[in-house]
Amino acid sequence: MHCLLVAATAAEITPFTEHLAETDKLIHIDFDVDILITGVGSVATTYALTRYLQHKRPELIIQAGVAGSFDPTVPAGTVYAVQKEIIADMGAVEKQGFANLFELGLANPNEAPYKRSWLTNPNTTLLKRSRLKKVNAITVNEISTSKKRIQSYQDAYQPALESMEGAAFHYVCLQENIPFMQLRSISNTVGVRNKKQWDLPLAIENLNKVLVRLLEAL
Repeated sequence: MHCLLVAATAAEITPFTEHLAETDKLIHIDFDVDILITGVGSVATTYALTRYLQHKRPELIIQAGVAGSFDPTVPAGTVYAVQKEIIADMGAVEKQGFANLFELGLANPNEAPYKRSWLTNPNTTLLKRSRLKKVNAITVNEISTSKKRIQSYQDAYQPALESMEGAAFHYVCLQENIPFMQLRSISNTVGVRNKKQWDLPLAIENLNKVLVRLLEAL
């Protein structure tokens, strides 16, 4: 099997790439992995992934990265599989508040690759094999720090996680009809950007443990 592992930054998957360089287990099970570092954000992710797919077509694409949790009780380092994604901050602010593309009538909520406005991973068997809790997430261009904006996202989408690339990843994979999975490890609670309250090392450590387990078991 040919698999593509996608991450916004190299640091998020460094433990896995180091493990990959030291092990020959994947060779013995006829499994090869390409690594694609896209850069941060939806635009960079869309460009890098689409450019890669012009030359190679993997049988599976996995996106791995850290994320913020909307639930302050969730411990740092908790790893999830994302089932549904939506771009939360693309739209317009009107008198009654923020309206997304679908509410503005600028996009059809059920026109492929959307399903009821969401970018939903249809690979339920693959998600189940991850043995991770499946959650919904939002993608934003600006990390959410405003209490008012955070509450509006929670009211509109009931998301578990926030990232800056997930929806772009889902969009490209759905359009190209390639099986995919998005893995996210919690590094912080969504809110005031205080790096002292983040735990990136733990989030990256746990994320990469899951990556090793998952890829060696496929």
